[in-house]
Amino acid sequence: MNSAERNEILSRYQDHSRRFAEVAANRSRNGSSDAVADVIPINAPLQQLEQSPTLREIEVLQLIADGLVNREIGERLFLSEETVKSHVRHLLAKLEARSRAHAVAVGLRRGLIG
Repeated sequence: MNSAERNEILSRYQDHSRRFAEVAANRSRNGSSDAVADVIPINAPLQQLEQSPTLREIEVLQLIADGLVNREIGERLFLSEETVKSHVRHLLAKLEARSRAHAVAVGLRRGLIG
């Protein structure tokens, strides 16, 4: 998922949230007995978007699982070694992994890599 897709999803979510809050406010103003529960804002979708590895990060994860080091991954994907290191750091954070091996294990469990 690229940045534009994330922004579109976030925009739709914020629009739905705003409309939902307006309906709830109108119900409480009108004293409607249809209201079943209080409106509780939910921030989970944004957190999930932030935790999803990009396609490139998944490619890097697959190559880590294949036993390649950063330099070899960079050569294979036409990236600098520093860019590969950045992808690995993001992967570790997004997968909440302690090491490259742990990231591979998490990726396999989640079905991100095969």
